[in-house]
Amino acid sequence: MSPDGGRRVSVRSGGETHVLGIAYSDIDVIEFLRRAGLDDPGPLLDDPSWVEWRGGRPHEWPAA
Repeated sequence: MSPDGGRRVSVRSGGETHVLGIAYSDIDVIEFLRRAGLDDPGPLLDDPSWVEWRGGRPHEWPAA
């Protein structure tokens, strides 16, 4: 969790981790994953084999 309440979004591909940006809502996460090439990433947010939530519980975005 960043000091302003955001969470870093990263993807692992080919053994490397790439930071996509800082998300402040589920909508931000979905957009980052869409830009990374996933056609319909929304349903993946609840799939632990695709998304690992850190810095708090899934879908919780504390105010800055």
